[in-house]
Amino acid sequence: MFHPNDFLDLILRSTALSAIAVCWVVVVVRVVGLRAFSKMTAFDFVVTVSIGSLLAGASQATSWTGFSQATLAMASLLGFQFIVAKLRRKSERFADVVQNSPVLLMREGEIDYDALQATRVAKEDLLAKLREANVLDFAEVRAVVLETTGDISVLHGDRLQDRLIDDVQHVSARGPSSAL
Repeated sequence: MFHPNDFLDLILRSTALSAIAVCWVVVVVRVVGLRAFSKMTAFDFVVTVSIGSLLAGASQATSWTGFSQATLAMASLLGFQFIVAKLRRKSERFADVVQNSPVLLMREGEIDYDALQATRVAKEDLLAKLREANVLDFAEVRAVVLETTGDISVLHGDRLQDRLIDDVQHVSARGPSSAL
């Protein structure tokens, strides 16, 4: 591809294709916008992981066809993500289809064991997140939310504005219900 000597070709190819592919990702992200590598939804996370995989594939390509396919796939995924994000903003129905709802795991110092079970979050994982957030007493916890990305947010302090958890589902023994 670059040099008749196999070893030199390997070095030159991997170095050049990696640099070109990274530059390509930067250019496409500049066009699509900063949201390209956000983890706002599970869809965004899948696109981010896929871009990483395609970048690795482009860096290891043994032909220009393989390299081109990987770089075009990156642009296509980021373009598709851009379109999905626009549709999510314009249509609440579409947003409901492509993204999960956040779930309340804990409220006012009380663990919701039904929510833990429904979301398959272990109590130990919840406790680890509380420790990460420097919670010293359950009474300090206003709410713990399993976000749409799979992250766990710990809200603690003196008070909680209900607006912060308007879109959060409360899971009861009967299953998910509307926001609080």
